Amino acid sequence: MSNASRYRVVLFGVLILLLLTINLPSIYNRLTWRIDDLRVKIMYLFNPPDKAIFQPGQQVENPTEVSEQQQNPSISLPTPTPYPHLPNPTPIPTTDALPVSTLLTGFTYIDQNERWNYCGPSSLAMALNFWGWRGNRDDIARIVKPGVQDPRLDFIQRGKWDKNVMLYELADYVQDQTEFNAIIRYGGEIDLIKRLLAAGFPVVIEKGYYERDYTGKVGWLGHYAFTTGYDAEASVFIYQETYPPKGESGKDRKIQYDAFREGWRGFNYLFMIVFPPERETDVLNLLGPWNDSTWANQHALEIADSEVQTLTDTENFFAWFNKGASLVALQQYSDAAEAYDQAFWVYAKLDQNEKTRPYRIMWYQTGPYWAYYYSGRYQDVIELANTTLNETIADPTLEESLYWRGLAEYALGNTEGAIADLREAVRLNPNFEPGVTQLQEWGVSTE
Repeated sequence: MSNASRYRVVLFGVLILLLLTINLPSIYNRLTWRIDDLRVKIMYLFNPPDKAIFQPGQQVENPTEVSEQQQNPSISLPTPTPYPHLPNPTPIPTTDALPVSTLLTGFTYIDQNERWNYCGPSSLAMALNFWGWRGNRDDIARIVKPGVQDPRLDFIQRGKWDKNVMLYELADYVQDQTEFNAIIRYGGEIDLIKRLLAAGFPVVIEKGYYERDYTGKVGWLGHYAFTTGYDAEASVFIYQETYPPKGESGKDRKIQYDAFREGWRGFNYLFMIVFPPERETDVLNLLGPWNDSTWANQHALEIADSEVQTLTDTENFFAWFNKGASLVALQQYSDAAEAYDQAFWVYAKLDQNEKTRPYRIMWYQTGPYWAYYYSGRYQDVIELANTTLNETIADPTLEESLYWRGLAEYALGNTEGAIADLREAVRLNPNFEPGVTQLQEWGVSTE
């Protein structure tokens, strides 16, 4: 054998050995996330996700009330027309008798270190262990974000690409996997949270916050906050931050009421209470009118109706988005679609000099899909999903967007595409029940 042939054999052997080594689980786990991290940075550099714009096919052109308000925030706009088919609001209880401050203890602080996208499992683990639950954050994550079942990846790496756990998924975990109960509602208020805390019930809220992203610009992300106390004199809430700044503690952090509410606005003032079944009467009494989910949705709608008239820029976008979310919750889908059209119009006009657009909004919320789909606007569902999956995220790994795109494709006669999308949704999250159920209804397998 010639020297050249020997070199080729040796080189081929080295390549085979390298491939075998890379695919060893211990090596593959350490290498994959670093390569993926670099790839994402490069992709975002050349295709900034905040530049992606979704334009609804039936979008309202240049909404007068939005443009006038943005040009002159002090302008007086008409009072929104009430929704006569909805029940009249029940008076909200006052908080005059509450203590000046409250700080709940008796739980183990849990962060999300060494895990990916774990603020949901970590916050819920604290909410549960407050009541004596003995599980941990991984027990929750194995159900709510199991990830792609790749044998080369460990449990942590499998769940990396699941960017978000919806609050309803956390509530379902409580109801299905524990002995406790959970209630989630839109339209929360500062005083309501204080009343619950003062009575001994911590609250999980979903909120937005800003930090620098891959591009170096300040970007908006969704987050959960386990809220455990307040100080009325200082006007602050006390919460457990699962992802504190490097070198800082996340335990018992303080946030001003105004900042708390501003972050909370990004999720329509959504909150969850976890509690033992024997405390249900106490919780319902504390909730008052929020007992009725319809009332809570209407209340959230009234807040949004007020805020779309008074807020500007990104906060105006969130207000319109919240109006759509509230109308979806009330099953007013056509009105919701119009509200989302307004939201996306505001989004497209946002000034990008200081902050990126909140392009991750569709990672965390699915209201526009509901509104457009149940208004018969199937192509808008598909286009919004395409924008979300292909332009706002490095990999199309959002099972909810795939699910809704599949439903819209099926409605338009693209059965093959619909089945492929739902199968991919279930591959990404084998516990994604809507996808599994829909495939069963279509009479096809998940693979």
